[in-house]
Amino acid sequence: MDEMEKLNLNDYKPLRDVVFEHLRESIILGKIPAGERLMEIQVAEQLGVSRTPVREAIRKLELEGLVIMLPRKGAYVSEVSLKDIKEALEIRVSLEGLGAYLAAERIEEDELELLIKKHEELKECADKKDIDGILKKDEELHEIIFDAARNSKLIDMVDSLREQVQRFRISYVSTHSQALELYKEHKKIIDAIVKNDKEKAKQYAEEHIEISKKHIVSHFIKKSN
Repeated sequence: MDEMEKLNLNDYKPLRDVVFEHLRESIILGKIPAGERLMEIQVAEQLGVSRTPVREAIRKLELEGLVIMLPRKGAYVSEVSLKDIKEALEIRVSLEGLGAYLAAERIEEDELELLIKKHEELKECADKKDIDGILKKDEELHEIIFDAARNSKLIDMVDSLREQVQRFRISYVSTHSQALELYKEHKKIIDAIVKNDKEKAKQYAEEHIEISKKHIVSHFIKKSN
């Protein structure tokens, strides 16, 4: 496991939540790879905290499926199979399409303004080749669209699939040209939402996930060989 930066504890959240969010983000972004052992003492020392919040965070990560506990061996970052990724993305295609369809019908003016603002921030990150920033802005864009869909059940379903593929999405934005393509794909979706064109919004959202799926699966296969 790469050396982790000590946590910024100037936060009103409970320490266990700060540790959990930090470890969760590190796993999702691939900074802690699948199969890596999470040793409480080592993690606590690197983060500059005691073992208790680390232990509590690892238990919560286990509940989310990001960590598995092996008897007499300890905690490990869970592996994700190609089958898991394909199945999750197949479902995500339909969910993203539905989310964009509903957002085109229900989005409010302030949400639309925020969506356009985040899209421009995505372009800025792409121009600077800021991979972490691109991933963050991409996720924020999708969250705005799903919030605008006004369907809590849909949001719950998307959230349950997110962690299974998030660790491999970095492959899709690993180059400047791919990051710019991501920007263009989102522009088509947003333009359709602005025009309240539900069918086009659905079509472009589904196409966007299909393209992501192709890159993620390709990267996973190369990494596994």
